[in-house]
Amino acid sequence: MYGATKRTLRAANNYAETLNIAERFEEAEAWLRKVMPVARRVFSESHEVTLRMRWNYAEALWRRNGATLHDLREAVTSLEDLERISRRVLGDAHPHTEGVEDELQEARAALAARETPSQSA
Repeated sequence: MYGATKRTLRAANNYAETLNIAERFEEAEAWLRKVMPVARRVFSESHEVTLRMRWNYAEALWRRNGATLHDLREAVTSLEDLERISRRVLGDAHPHTEGVEDELQEARAALAARETPSQSA
């Protein structure tokens, strides 16, 4: 049974990633809110599948149209935490760690753009 649960969680993550690729960010966020707690219980906070789910969740938060400042801040905070864990667990050169770093830079830039008042007036 445990093996089936692992496969199901990997498939759940793949589905969330597909939703993000299709820019169906709201659906990905809702889906991941349901499955991430299960992944944490089954795998652990530092397992690669759990880490990938968190990355997909952060991406869904900040990339969607109409993302609020709260969404952007939550995504950046989550990605910062995820980067630390990924470095510790997977190493600096792991593709996952490098991808999270890139995503974090993009999310920070989006947040900075929203927090910085417009200079046109």
